[in-house]
Amino acid sequence: MTDNPDDILTRLPARLKEARRAKGLSLEAVANLSGVSRSMVSQIERGESSPTISTLWNLTRALQVDFAGLLEDGKTSDQIEILRKAQVPSIDNMGDKCSIRILSPPEEAGGHEVYDIRFDAGGALNSQPHARGAREQLTVLEGTVRVTSGSAVSDLTQGDTARYAADIAHSISADRPARVFLIVKNA
Repeated sequence: MTDNPDDILTRLPARLKEARRAKGLSLEAVANLSGVSRSMVSQIERGESSPTISTLWNLTRALQVDFAGLLEDGKTSDQIEILRKAQVPSIDNMGDKCSIRILSPPEEAGGHEVYDIRFDAGGALNSQPHARGAREQLTVLEGTVRVTSGSAVSDLTQGDTARYAADIAHSISADRPARVFLIVKNA
């Protein structure tokens, strides 16, 4: 464990948030399990409040994590973060006849986003312009899709990859069932 209290206070919010997410718990669930208010848990995770030893103890018990382990400065490179298929968030109210699974971590939203998109026959995802300089890279995993970016239009088949501007109106459509892997990179 480190002797520098500033190092501990810097690491603690992220470690608590990681532990909560690893267990698949919401802020509300952690609050209910620990007896610490939801707003306090949120403030601690954002680094806006330093927990008392008692609060920290209650949180670590609720999250079933080692109290000392949260404070250690050991490397985490020998760990694999797993998100099982059923835990992958999805967007069901966007697009027409398509399902979107979000593969990138929530904290990367607005920066580097990764999606697995499945289209039913006649499916389409029409997008308004993203932030200035945004680009998308799409790889077709199954089927055939049509990509439109501004006035440019391209048909792609399985294995093809397209890179295009996403800071203008753009769309992806499929006449028959298809699946794509999409990376959105905001400038």
